[in-house]
Amino acid sequence: MLRKSTLILIIVIVCLAGCQSDRIETGETGAEQQDVRAEMIEYLRQQNPPDLKAVGVWTNQYGPGLKLTTAHYEIFTTLLEPLMLRQSAGLIESAYKAYNRQLPEPIETRAKFTIYLFADRRQWEDFTNNFAGEQAAIFRRIKAGAYCHNGVCVAYDIGIERTFSVLAHEGWHQFSSRHFKFRLPSWLDEGVAMLFETQAAEDGVFGFEPAENTYRLGALRKTLSKDKMLPLRDLIATTPGDVLATDQTETVLGFYSQSYALIRFLREAGGGERLGDYRRLLADGLRGDWPLDDVSKKITADRNIPRNILWNHLVSLVLFHEYIGDDYEPVEKEYLAFCRQIVADGL
Repeated sequence: MLRKSTLILIIVIVCLAGCQSDRIETGETGAEQQDVRAEMIEYLRQQNPPDLKAVGVWTNQYGPGLKLTTAHYEIFTTLLEPLMLRQSAGLIESAYKAYNRQLPEPIETRAKFTIYLFADRRQWEDFTNNFAGEQAAIFRRIKAGAYCHNGVCVAYDIGIERTFSVLAHEGWHQFSSRHFKFRLPSWLDEGVAMLFETQAAEDGVFGFEPAENTYRLGALRKTLSKDKMLPLRDLIATTPGDVLATDQTETVLGFYSQSYALIRFLREAGGGERLGDYRRLLADGLRGDWPLDDVSKKITADRNIPRNILWNHLVSLVLFHEYIGDDYEPVEKEYLAFCRQIVADGL
């Protein structure tokens, strides 16, 4: 039987880089913590999930924890729910394979990616407060989700389906940030990430089903019905931070749902007539071959330089003209028709 995952609102892509581990009192005795961890370790060894290479104790200041190791990831978790622990390795390794399928040829990650998965929001906020400093207040604005930057993904339990959705979404940002020579403009990076938000699992292997993303389709339907669609020029100029600054939920949902629809449009519309252009766009970003001027290339390649709305707009315009077309009007008409079609198909 297939288990289909639902969607969640994944709003912020922000910054984090590592973790310090210390002991504090958690309300449980050391023996109790050791017992629950030992039970979960034994459970996982008995279940023997195919993508789980090793499991051990993670000593930290937030709660009883485990470290799960897969071929490409290290997951540090205080979430000791048996089913999620058993399936998390398969979820993230399946996602890794799906990320690679976006590329002209697969990439083999040498250093493992890092994920922190906490049992509840309190632990997640404590971690964020202790680590993120002045940026903690920004991260805490995430109502239900995760954040990722500098190769580290940080999430907490919001239910198995929604948690797996955010992990797969943020995993794309980890993957693209490490392997792409050029960082992606927001509409492209977020749009691709949303391809992995819905999953179906069978025998521990997850498949990803963008067309069944009911959350994004619902938001797109609402945006269309209220006649609040962003023009393509405005959509590709926008960043999540700029949208969040407006503190308008509908604007946030509109940006994400339209970016999701734009990636699907490039992949699917007209029987896939733009699929080759989409793949070339990603492949050239991976290799650092976008036709940019020297200043734009420097900013695009250097992750230490802030990615602002001006950079996002200028680079997006160049990429859109080069890979999709320089005449917005006919493309926009086709895009809007495609949006209406996928909304109708999703009913």
